[in-house]
Amino acid sequence: MSDEGEEGRERPRSAADRRGRRTSPAGASGSGAVTTPGKGRPTRSRGEGAPKKASVFARLVRFLREVVAELRKVIWPTRKQLVTYTIVVLVFVAFMVALVSLLDWVFGLGVEALFGA
Repeated sequence: MSDEGEEGRERPRSAADRRGRRTSPAGASGSGAVTTPGKGRPTRSRGEGAPKKASVFARLVRFLREVVAELRKVIWPTRKQLVTYTIVVLVFVAFMVALVSLLDWVFGLGVEALFGA
């Protein structure tokens, strides 16, 4: 049995091959460097060629730019939706307060009946 698949492709030999990573583009260099699909170059090691850390001010400015960019992606509710959601939340909170108050009163009666306060 050969290592060729139905379409003439080489069968993956390891989990890394099955995920689309190969030891080299040809699969036979033996260097052990892992290449990612579409790049054609080895993945760099941790710390290798890492960019220098930017100053605190530069990082803060970048963070604020990213926050503004994310806020632009938000779909803000209309006034009608906002009023509707607010009413739903207030009704739910009022219902939960009433339920907890009722349960507190019932359990209070049970404790008084049980211990005879």
